[in-house]
Amino acid sequence: MPLTNERAEELAEQCRQFRVDVLTAIHGAQSGHPGGSLSVCEILTLLYQELMNVDAKRPDDPDRDRLVLCKGHAAPMLYRNLIEKGFLPADSMATLRKLDSQLQGHPSIHTPGVEMPSGPLGIGLSAAQGMALGLKLNGSPARVYAVLGDGELNEGAVWEAAMSAPKFGLDNLTAIVDWNKVQLDGTTDEIMPIRDLPAKWSAFGWNVVRCDGHDLQALCSAVELARATKGVPTVIIADTIKGKGVSFMEGKAAWHGKAISDEDYAKAMAELGGDR
Repeated sequence: MPLTNERAEELAEQCRQFRVDVLTAIHGAQSGHPGGSLSVCEILTLLYQELMNVDAKRPDDPDRDRLVLCKGHAAPMLYRNLIEKGFLPADSMATLRKLDSQLQGHPSIHTPGVEMPSGPLGIGLSAAQGMALGLKLNGSPARVYAVLGDGELNEGAVWEAAMSAPKFGLDNLTAIVDWNKVQLDGTTDEIMPIRDLPAKWSAFGWNVVRCDGHDLQALCSAVELARATKGVPTVIIADTIKGKGVSFMEGKAAWHGKAISDEDYAKAMAELGGDR
């Protein structure tokens, strides 16, 4: 079912607040990855707060949906969503990247709600595929979502998984590419051109859906199409903007991983309405 306008507005306000909270945590830690955390905001928020079957009171439910954040450097946005779902204490964002914190720089299996540690890029889709295959063999209705970065697609292991998932008919697996077109050292075209990304996934046998990754209604429709597709996995290619929501971060490789100065933090809060 499509989102109502009222629900879409509620989720959009959550996204605004999550951006504020994530940047506040990264500023406090003086370390982190603001660009990719902001670009994936709507994707993670829609899945966790609206569409996925996850419950902090039943974290080991065998029929829960799973999410693998393959681009693990965007962990702050994952943590903020897990807090909202009740997996983590409300004040835990202030502990980001601190010693003995449950909120490390990349997801850890020791963090409640995290299904897969994902520091090294390229391994997440294979892990998600294994989860999806196991669920299918067990007759579970659960679905698996793998959120990948576009720079991550430089990794050959991604394409090994992409080749095999259709063979096993994993229609319970949805990959979502956060296609912000910027990676660590520059644009994806400069570092390693992806060229026709939808055609690549289609050639590997996937159902391909492309949408605006910051449009909650469009994202919701794309996920519903994935759910309705039978026999093959679906990839949602989500057009996004690195650093979305903060003008001086948008589209800039410099903000892939960078400490946020007091001056830049104040500018970002002014743009995001951080004092509301």
